[in-house]
Amino acid sequence: MKEFTYSEARQRLASLLERARQDGSVRIRRRDGQVFVLRPERRSGSPLDVNGVNLRVSKDDIVKAVHEGRRPA
Repeated sequence: MKEFTYSEARQRLASLLERARQDGSVRIRRRDGQVFVLRPERRSGSPLDVNGVNLRVSKDDIVKAVHEGRRPA
């Protein structure tokens, strides 16, 4: 885990966040010796969760389309 000083972290925040994303975490050390760990937050939910689209299709229309698709040729 890479460690940065507080001043470096303040000046290079964007690159520090990218480094934390890639490596999992980074440390930031203050002058008084305190150390903080910066790590990305895990996403909650599935990346496959998407909002639905209202097509204004009724249940009967869907059933009819399924039956038509199952008819022998």
